Amino acid sequence: MSFQTLDELRRVLVELELVSPAQLATAVEEAASVSRQPGPLLDLLERQGALTTYQLSKLHKGETDGLILGRYKLLYRNASGSFARVFRACSLDDGKMIGLKVLRQRWASDPNYVKQFHREAEICQRLRHKNIVPIYDVGEDRGEHFLTMEFVEGGNLREFLKIRGLCSPIESAQCLLEMAEGLEYALSKGMTHRDFKLTNVLMSSDRVAKLVDFGLASLSSTESGTEEGNLRALEYATLEKGTSAPDDDPRSDLYFLGAVVYELLTGSPPYPATKDRSERKQLSRYTNVRQVRSIAPQVPAALGEIIDHLMRVNPNERFQSATEVVHATRKAFKELGSTPRGENANGPKTVLCIETRPKHQDLLRDYLTKLGFRVLMMTDLQRGMTRLRSGPTDAVLLMADSVSEGLSAGLQDLVRWKKSSSTAMVVVLSQSQQGWKNMLEDAGSTRVLVQSIQLRDVRRELESLLGVKSE
Repeated sequence: MSFQTLDELRRVLVELELVSPAQLATAVEEAASVSRQPGPLLDLLERQGALTTYQLSKLHKGETDGLILGRYKLLYRNASGSFARVFRACSLDDGKMIGLKVLRQRWASDPNYVKQFHREAEICQRLRHKNIVPIYDVGEDRGEHFLTMEFVEGGNLREFLKIRGLCSPIESAQCLLEMAEGLEYALSKGMTHRDFKLTNVLMSSDRVAKLVDFGLASLSSTESGTEEGNLRALEYATLEKGTSAPDDDPRSDLYFLGAVVYELLTGSPPYPATKDRSERKQLSRYTNVRQVRSIAPQVPAALGEIIDHLMRVNPNERFQSATEVVHATRKAFKELGSTPRGENANGPKTVLCIETRPKHQDLLRDYLTKLGFRVLMMTDLQRGMTRLRSGPTDAVLLMADSVSEGLSAGLQDLVRWKKSSSTAMVVVLSQSQQGWKNMLEDAGSTRVLVQSIQLRDVRRELESLLGVKSE
């Protein structure tokens, strides 16, 4: 039933915090000069951009459910499936734009399923990497179970392909590298994806691939079982059972990573798309995949070999880790006559060092320069942060064991910056500073060393993060 009076509508808008009090007061005054009915006020707020079409569709019907969940205001429905609905929303506290996923009632009525949903979401909150969509909050409001995550301007890879048809080899290699780096980081935290596919990879407006729904993705598929910790997509179950691989084998993610890039390069999936359970349970569906260059001869051999290697049915014949895929893809870039986005293969990598002790500054500068790095030396953490925000660098080396003043605030500031940056980072802590280790590692692309260490330990971590071998 729609709202009967202007005052009734105004009260709801204020209680739900859908419109700011000042904006509402001005709009009510203007609308009331035309009519005391609710309709003109809603029309005016729509013209002013104060309410979205999603909100208006509910308010015109007098509905208030589904407008606010917890402390989040729902703005648009972005996607809807049998498992959940995904909304663009914003925080009522700070106005931050977020993505909000709401569990459908058919699943919310199952206590075991709800428990799994919250458990997986809470585990995934630990993942912080430039190529993984972070989960911020998990909650429940009036029987509605939801999680909030980064809102990514763009769409998933299936939507991206509908527009593009297929991707160039360089674009596909870049996407492969970013997805593999996301998997590499997640596995370092003990997590596999379990349902890797086009719709679970988002492509941001600035062309960065971001993996979504670690651990949660399998909940939206047809599971092979419901035992706690053993939910997985039916495709994964079929492949692992048919090849005697262990459940949740990290190498299974690599097979389906290959399937995603196969479709990026050819415009067609490596095996027929189907919703039929019996067909999805046939191992032959995954074994009779034609080599990528037999479908798309224009694909460079270096890239085609990586895809074919990823999609070998026997897991022992595949790449054995995402790290191997990262290294192989970086090598393929060289054979393609290109470099990964943001990297300069023709010049030395730049390392910004933050070290307060003069003698140690000279030692680090000489050591890293001899290895072929370009060194920028900062004498305190605050100046280092100012330099990082002013321009890009390939890596940061923070000798935190040398910092005495402002360490706590400085490290928190550094972590906030790092979560939105792809810059590699190595941090050296003293024994008494070990409490910062987990927070720093959660920032992504970060390695933490604890004294006492040797310079070759720093070299090893920088080389690993940057994918280079020093001179």
